[in-house]
Amino acid sequence: MLWKLSLTGIKSRFKDYLVLFSGLTFASAIFYMFMSIATNTSFLKGSIQVAFSITRVVFGFGIALLAIITLVYIVYANSFLLSMRQKDYGMYMMLGARTSKIGSLIFLETLVVGFLATILGSVIGIGLTQLVSQLLISQLGLHLHKFVGFYLPALLWTLLFFAVLFFLAALWNRHKLIKSNVINLLRENQKPVKLRHNTAWKFIEAILGIGLLAVGYWAMADYKELMTNSIVIGFFTIVIGSYFVFDSFFTGVVNLLRKNNKFKYKKLHSFTLGQLKFRLTDYTRILSIVSLLFALALGAITVGLNFNNLTDQTLEATYYDVVLYKKNATVKKDLRNVSVRSTTSLNYRIVEDKKNKENPETLYVSENEINQGKLKYRHFYVDKNGQQNYSTRTFSSKKMQDENSSAGAEMRYQLASLTPYSGARVKIVSQDKYDQLKAKNQKVELLLVNNFRSNFDNIEKLQKAAVNQMIGNPETTGDSVNVYLTNSKTGSYRLISSMASGFEFMGFFLGLAFLAMLASTLMFKVLSGANSDKPRYNMLWKMGTRKSLLKSSIAKEIGVLFALPAVLGVIDVLFGLQFFKSLLKNPYDKIWIPFTIFGVLYVIYYILTVVLYQGIVLRKENN
Repeated sequence: MLWKLSLTGIKSRFKDYLVLFSGLTFASAIFYMFMSIATNTSFLKGSIQVAFSITRVVFGFGIALLAIITLVYIVYANSFLLSMRQKDYGMYMMLGARTSKIGSLIFLETLVVGFLATILGSVIGIGLTQLVSQLLISQLGLHLHKFVGFYLPALLWTLLFFAVLFFLAALWNRHKLIKSNVINLLRENQKPVKLRHNTAWKFIEAILGIGLLAVGYWAMADYKELMTNSIVIGFFTIVIGSYFVFDSFFTGVVNLLRKNNKFKYKKLHSFTLGQLKFRLTDYTRILSIVSLLFALALGAITVGLNFNNLTDQTLEATYYDVVLYKKNATVKKDLRNVSVRSTTSLNYRIVEDKKNKENPETLYVSENEINQGKLKYRHFYVDKNGQQNYSTRTFSSKKMQDENSSAGAEMRYQLASLTPYSGARVKIVSQDKYDQLKAKNQKVELLLVNNFRSNFDNIEKLQKAAVNQMIGNPETTGDSVNVYLTNSKTGSYRLISSMASGFEFMGFFLGLAFLAMLASTLMFKVLSGANSDKPRYNMLWKMGTRKSLLKSSIAKEIGVLFALPAVLGVIDVLFGLQFFKSLLKNPYDKIWIPFTIFGVLYVIYYILTVVLYQGIVLRKENN
């Protein structure tokens, strides 16, 4: 009998349950996607394991963040579930149902809703993983075959994670119902909320909130001096400052508007302001959390999309596109597939000092070789605005011969990196002394190519061939030497592009997941109090208030609740991006893209919340 009553109650609130179910489904789908990409060993079968090791770390970090926000989301979603059902269960208890039976009922109902949402979300997550993984693989430039979105360990971790969360939620719901008496369950929504009226403390709190936010924004902008301390300072000051601002500053603004009689007595402004004053006091914690998560989500997408600019910086960091150490048959074959714009050669000799075990190799280059002015490199510097830049410079034999010159030290390092002996000491000598050296003359060819990005696969293949033919067995090959692909332009580009792609996808999908979670959390918080607001709107309806005014009041009230954390979150992002100037050339590049995406999705959630809220509080009027 109780199960029939319970199913009847669920059917009567089908729209509310549908919102709850869809939110939980989306959460489990995103969680599965991140887990499968971060743990799937099929990725390790690619040609470059370093790329995927970085990607796995990036997505593993995303899983940790997503787990935290999912936990917060489940708490508020469970609160919404309990608020929908506690009055019904109180009615059952009043009719004679045993407390233990009611406890078992809410326990099973919570588990069933969570289990079904997790299963459906995992199925959706498998399809989403298949799509995202293909995009990610193409971005990383690898060719993996027979990769599927289904990965059993990821599915098991997802089921286990959500099973634990819903089991704890079910225990909490059962405990709360069993410990509550019938009157509290029936009248839970009618309990008054005490409002604090300490004006002096509110004023001090508002000043502290604004001051702490200012300190946090300053710490983010002054990253050069504070280094990693800017993160610690910014975290604590912005979190505490956000709480103080919502607890005092915004309520102070509402109080000022209530003192303006011209504004207050226009339409339903007096009622709306009263509702907002109550909401801001009761919602201080959730609004603070939403604003911080909004900033985190928006920042994740903004920074993630801009991480792709790191590949541009990588291309700017190295002057020559390809370095050829020798030309064997393989190198000559691969060279035909590359459009060469110009070729420069560098002649050098290597002299070994076996007594010097730490650095036995010395690289000798003649003055004439340097003075031709054909050898160039890229010099890194930070401009007056804190932006990272590169400029092209020509090697100077005079500066390179000056052991005390920082420019000379940089040139010697750059010159050595053009040869297989990147760790060797560099000496610039006269042509006569160079000719007298008892060492074989060696040469490298430095290429500038056309269409580096579009023809990257062929260029990378050529550089790999050049590197591989230098690696041999020292016992049988006297001139063999270890050359690392990561030291080349193609190696650096591959490494950075893989990391950038990982951050880009993590930022985009993690940002969308955060947005969905935080908007759903705020929506559930608003909807969970709708039943307690229903008598107020019924009273206004009985007094003759038009339906259009009631809907307008609801839209304005919920609009303010959605707008305040969004505005503060946007301000947090705009100042927080200052910190990433140390890593990204222009973190504000194309900022309109993530802001537009967030704006559209956030407005959709706002409209959905308004419609659902109006359907609850104005339900009697429609009958």
